[in-house]
Amino acid sequence: MFNNLTNFMFLVVLMLGSIISISSNSWLGAWMGLEINLLAFIPLLTNLKNQTSTESSLKYFIVQALASTTLLFAVLLLSFNTNLMFEYNTQLNIIMNSSLLMKMGAAPFHSWFPEVMEGLTWIMSFILMTWQKIAPMMLISYCIHHKFIVFSIVMSIIVAAIGGFNQTNLRSLMAYSSINHLGWMLSSIFISLKHWCVYFIFYVIISLPIILMFYQMNIFYFNQIFSSLNNYPLMKFVMFCNFLSMGGLPPFTGFLPKWIIIQSMSANNVLLMMLMVTFTLITLFFYIRLSFSALMIQSSQILWNKTFHYKFSNITIMLNFLSIFGLILISMMYFIM
Repeated sequence: MFNNLTNFMFLVVLMLGSIISISSNSWLGAWMGLEINLLAFIPLLTNLKNQTSTESSLKYFIVQALASTTLLFAVLLLSFNTNLMFEYNTQLNIIMNSSLLMKMGAAPFHSWFPEVMEGLTWIMSFILMTWQKIAPMMLISYCIHHKFIVFSIVMSIIVAAIGGFNQTNLRSLMAYSSINHLGWMLSSIFISLKHWCVYFIFYVIISLPIILMFYQMNIFYFNQIFSSLNNYPLMKFVMFCNFLSMGGLPPFTGFLPKWIIIQSMSANNVLLMMLMVTFTLITLFFYIRLSFSALMIQSSQILWNKTFHYKFSNITIMLNFLSIFGLILISMMYFIM
């Protein structure tokens, strides 16, 4: 709908909105930053030539407007009543946490997230999975309600484990994977913001290469992977290694941030850590099941079919290398130093 220059301007405004929200010294300023971010993201989602994209942008706008209204309501009550009773203040804190969890798509406010992802392009899906979670996550760290966030962490990991089964739509699968990682990122906030930053950076590193591969090959369903990559066993191997890395299977890079969180939580949150690991193993199970069926079961290869020819950029190749061998490289650097 828009040219490249207009899209670039909207992306700049989107990033500025998140930065304003994070750096604001008042809740009203943080709310304004979230609104600027929302108003810049909606035109990027909308594509009049694609009905599903327009439907997704409308769903996203309605959910975000509801979350923003709830957040503004709680902020105004806090600003008008500075001498609140502890119980009332706690209720407002839960309302603020709920609105921010709804904005990022964490359970139990997650139902909109897979539906919106199904109608987006891969680039917009990646922005929704990564950048759009930064500002709400940082704001939650300012007003965190421990028991409510623990409930959200457990629900997010359970929902991701159950919802990912029997998914044939890759965008829905990536959405449930993002919900699972949201649970881990929320738990990292309990430790420190430094742990959250480390986990988020690794999440971007393991998500970006597989999103780029889907984007360049124009793949949206699992059967397209099997039919398109039968003649490219190395590319199929790399793609499903990325899936296993996203699930957190060692020795891939995706295991490293989970390893850090497990070590940090094992001292004081053992029960929560065990629940997270247990249900994340269920998420990893359907990644392994898909990878096993793709790599181990024999499939017919059409030797004369040259209609598909994929040539990835050096950046995509480097990101795939980091996603698969990052843990080994970091371990080697640690022992050398």
